[in-house]
Amino acid sequence: MNAVTWEQRERIIGLLGSASEDPAVRAVVLTATGRGFCAGADLRGSPATTAGERLPGDVARMIRLGAQRLIGAVLDCEKPVIAAVNGTAAGIGAHLAFACDLVLASEDARFVEVFVRRGLVPDGGGAYLLPRLIGPQRTKELMFFGDALPAHEAERLGLVNRVVPADALEKTAHTWANRLASGPTRALVLTKQLVNASLDTDRATSFAAEAWAQEITMTTRDATEGVTSFVERRPAGFEGR
Repeated sequence: MNAVTWEQRERIIGLLGSASEDPAVRAVVLTATGRGFCAGADLRGSPATTAGERLPGDVARMIRLGAQRLIGAVLDCEKPVIAAVNGTAAGIGAHLAFACDLVLASEDARFVEVFVRRGLVPDGGGAYLLPRLIGPQRTKELMFFGDALPAHEAERLGLVNRVVPADALEKTAHTWANRLASGPTRALVLTKQLVNASLDTDRATSFAAEAWAQEITMTTRDATEGVTSFVERRPAGFEGR
């Protein structure tokens, strides 16, 4: 069920960082194989469970350097990130999907805020992400009860962009990724940053960031191409630069 191991988490963080740095990468798809998308964190063999006596601060450090880094890597990736959720996404697995810029879900997918079943509070950015996506009341319902949320209900709430048949998930994800990859990459990245930051800033700060983002975008080759293609009445050919 693709529970996240320490090694897998570090690999995903590294891949997202590499995607940000590589101009040839213009979109990212995060998906899984097998029956589930991600069943949550696999604590077996993690530094926190293999060490000796647990001291105050150990768990907080583990969360900071582990689950929160993983979610932050998705939010901060300088390319659009699509989640293609093929099955159950529970705990950190659900938050991993919700941190992505676009979420596609198979009809077989379901999302579970499993923490309450273990007597724990949600970690991995859940209490940050969900209220911003669906509001505090819906978030509390999901987190207080821990019930599985079917894909279509997640779409209705606004947690999922689109639900597709299981056999169409991969094709749809590739179609969306190809559309993003053929777009003006720098403009998409700055749009992502503006939207994410707007949820934590006041109007004046958001407006100032928007103005500077447009200042930067207007210096790109893609912006020149976009304006030129409009004047010449032809499709734009964006390079991602």
